[in-house]
Amino acid sequence: MHAAPMDNSNAMPSTAPTVRDMLNKVPMITAFFWIIKVLCTTVGETFADFLSETLKLGLGNTSLAMGALLLVALAFQFRARRYIPALYWLAVVLLSIVGTLITDNLTDVLGIPLPVTTAVFAGLLAATFAVWNYSEHDLSVTTIRTTRREAFYWTAILFTFALGTAAGDLIAEGMGLGYWVSALIFAGLIAAVAVAHLRFGLNGVVAFWTAYVLTRPLGASIGDWLSQAPADGGLGLGTTVTSLLFLVTILALVAYLAISGRDAVERTA
Repeated sequence: MHAAPMDNSNAMPSTAPTVRDMLNKVPMITAFFWIIKVLCTTVGETFADFLSETLKLGLGNTSLAMGALLLVALAFQFRARRYIPALYWLAVVLLSIVGTLITDNLTDVLGIPLPVTTAVFAGLLAATFAVWNYSEHDLSVTTIRTTRREAFYWTAILFTFALGTAAGDLIAEGMGLGYWVSALIFAGLIAAVAVAHLRFGLNGVVAFWTAYVLTRPLGASIGDWLSQAPADGGLGLGTTVTSLLFLVTILALVAYLAISGRDAVERTA
């Protein structure tokens, strides 16, 4: 005997988030994403210098303090079941700072040349992508909805910051091109990636991660240009003013996104 099917035509639609929605931990890739990303990379450069040099904490103490804060932020980020703007961008800012400090420790403390650190971090990033792709068969940031994928995501981001710091310093300082010229070079490369994606069909995942790497030295070059003394090719604003300026801007934009939900992935019914 077969039971008659239930008539759900008058049932209320479900408003509960889907599993995918609950686990989506990355914002939509909009203009806001890229603006805040560049601001974060600038802060990563100037705030690391502010702590280690202006406040005289030194690279070692600064690295330990920022590393501890990063671990706490990532612990909360992993525990969250959805994208939370303040939490997500706090993790990005701290990763930017820690990535800068890792490169600075390798070059300034251990004396490893910038071409070597650039090559090493490029290799580590490539290895991360290879393992990620082998494990998940997808490097898209629109599918970060499991803990394992999120672990790959944040690992890749850390290496992009370290690589961007090394590559930016290599071009601006190692090659003697200066901060402003370096910023123009990296801005031009990002524009070329955008054109290649929008007009010539460059794969979206490749375009995203290439631009993500390039925004790090772009932001670092801008930060150094604003903060460094005129004798060193900068405007002389100092790390304190530059860091404060960009942090306040980041806070304002993140607050706007948290209130408006402009970069949140839409829920499915």
